[in-house]
Amino acid sequence: MNKEQIHREILFKAVRSSGAGGQHVNKVSSKIELSFDIPNSSAFSDKEKEILTKNLSSRLTKEGVLQLDTSDSRSQHTNKEKAIKRFFEIIEKGLIIPKKRIPTKMSKAQKEKRRDLKQKQAVKKSLRKKPDWE
Repeated sequence: MNKEQIHREILFKAVRSSGAGGQHVNKVSSKIELSFDIPNSSAFSDKEKEILTKNLSSRLTKEGVLQLDTSDSRSQHTNKEKAIKRFFEIIEKGLIIPKKRIPTKMSKAQKEKRRDLKQKQAVKKSLRKKPDWE
């Protein structure tokens, strides 16, 4: 993963933010919308693109674009830094391939213990039955 190349491909858009700030909000575009086109990126290999598309499928648009927006701060610069940081965290988590689970077998002792418990339970239940007089 080449962070410098990825940084060059990120698109930013400054938008007017809602929330705290009073009249200041109406004058300044402090909210940052970050978008990154995964399928057309040259920073990732085809295998990495496939993994990202699969792992981040719920966050991507139909075209495969990852979009984030940040309006935490009243400063555009701070919001841009936060968006970039969050973006790289999401990408790093998206590239992680989970280990395959190897199913374990029950030990012989466990199987025997389970069989014995079942047998004891069966005997207990059979003793509760009414006696057959015939």
